[in-house]
This record gives sequence, structure tokens and C-alpha cells, in this order.
Amino acid sequence: MTDRQRKLLNAIVEQYAEVAAPVGSITLAKLFGVSSATIRSDMSQLEEAGYIMQPHTSAGRVPTDKGYRSYVNQLTETDTPPMLDRGTKAIDARVATHGDHTDRAIRSAVDSLVELTHNLGLATIGDQLYMSGMANLFAQPEFVDSSRNVQRVAQLLDNLEPWLREAAPNEPLNVYIGAENPVGKSSSASLIISRFRSPYSDRSYIGVLGPTRQDYARVMRLVRHTGSMLEEVL
Repeated sequence: MTDRQRKLLNAIVEQYAEVAAPVGSITLAKLFGVSSATIRSDMSQLEEAGYIMQPHTSAGRVPTDKGYRSYVNQLTETDTPPMLDRGTKAIDARVATHGDHTDRAIRSAVDSLVELTHNLGLATIGDQLYMSGMANLFAQPEFVDSSRNVQRVAQLLDNLEPWLREAAPNEPLNVYIGAENPVGKSSSASLIISRFRSPYSDRSYIGVLGPTRQDYARVMRLVRHTGSMLEEVL
């Protein structure tokens, strides 16, 4: 992949997350200051390599799971300590008020992530899986008109708590994109979770479940910060 193709893939991921519609060559040509023919050539190579796909004839392109993984890996490789923006400050303020009550602090953190990311929020509280924001998840375009995707997401959620207990992901931040998920592999969903230590367990988890089409940089930053905040407060 050339440098321009990598930047092109990044642009497709980010624009698709914003507009929820396939991204066309004319839009990208304006962004990169090159001809539409040049962009179409690069898009064709990215498609052949499996990073993007054309959902409909004469439509623009959307990222594949492989494309999202490449994008997320870049974010991880160039990761820097998160800045305290309005979102992270809001999480800090809400969680700090419940510092003496572990379950309330975790629930408050989940509810904050739901509000900030518009995804479904989840966390392990002892042996239970707390979830909030189901309506957010199923209001996304990927799920509104697809009962099959909804069923696969439901299957993922039904099996998530025992899977977390068995697999116990080791990384402080874990990102499972589409088919990388333990179940519901065709659900077009991404699971972004942070591991943290709590009075309940050294392997507690908090995070979000949303469509593969999302603002990974922002959501990953918020989830990572929330896990760190909970570990510090609790």
C-alpha cells in the first residue's frame, strides 16, 4: 500500500463514519487535489487487496473489516496519551461522585460512554454484565433495516459475559472488528473494551458495542480513559 493509498483508506473510513454513505471518487479527488481517475485507480487497488468494497454498482466505496483493522492498527501504533477534552472531563466528574460505591461508579461510567459515543455501553460488575443504550445501537443505519444483523448482535451480547470470563483479554484496550468478534461474526459490529482492576476483579471490563462504522479514534480514546479513570478511583 502506497502512502497515498493509506491516506485514502483513512479518508474513506473517516468520511464513511461521518456520513454513513459510500464515499465516491469525486469527493476524494477534491480532498487530495488529484484527478478522479487517479483516485479510482488507487481505490481499485485497495479493493483488490480487500481493504474496501463497492456495496452497489456505480456506488462509492466503504471499508471492509480488513480496512478498519488497518486503520485501527495505525491508531494504536501512533497512540499518544489522551488529552482531557470535554468528554473525558465529563466522565471524570460523574465517576468521581461515586468513588465510594464501586457498582454506581461503573454504571455511571457506562452511562457516560453511552451518551458520548451513541453506542451500547457495557461493563462487568462482579459476575454480572451491565448494559445500557440498547436503543442507541439498534437505531444505527446498519441495524434499522437488517433483522439478520440485529439477531447476530443479540447473539453476541448473549454470549459476551461468559466469553469475557473465559478469554480474559489481556490488553488494556481491546478492539474486535466485525468478524473478529467471538460470536456474531457477521453482525457488522465492533466491540471496544478496556480492562481495569476493580474491587470485584483484576480483570474487570468496560466498553462499547457499536457498528463497524464509527469514529474509532474518539471512541477508543474515551474507552481507554474510562478504564484508567475507574482503576484510579476504585
